[in-house]
Amino acid sequence: MIVAAHILTALVAIEHLYILWIEMFAWETAGRKTFKSFPAELFGATKGLAANQGLYNGFLAAGLIWSFFIADPVWSENIRLFFLGCVAVAGTFGALTASKSIFFKQALPAIAAWIVVILS
Repeated sequence: MIVAAHILTALVAIEHLYILWIEMFAWETAGRKTFKSFPAELFGATKGLAANQGLYNGFLAAGLIWSFFIADPVWSENIRLFFLGCVAVAGTFGALTASKSIFFKQALPAIAAWIVVILS
């Protein structure tokens, strides 16, 4: 079960590194392909805002990655649960305010990982 918790946590972290990359470095290229419902004329104007969001996604990924380097298992688990909880809350908020699909793409994987971490 611990291996599953690590794999799910790593997948959530990788997803948020990918989001960081899109929002910070590829907003006007890969961002257009990813966020198809977003008006094309706004990508240039919102580049700075997207980069800011990308930075926050990077902090979420950094926290999850950090949890792998903490020697104390209790401390590591607590940090992991905190950051998975942050991702779940952010994904749920995104689903309520932007697109319902965000729940399934971001919040649900974090919730699944959170549950598996608790059970391990």
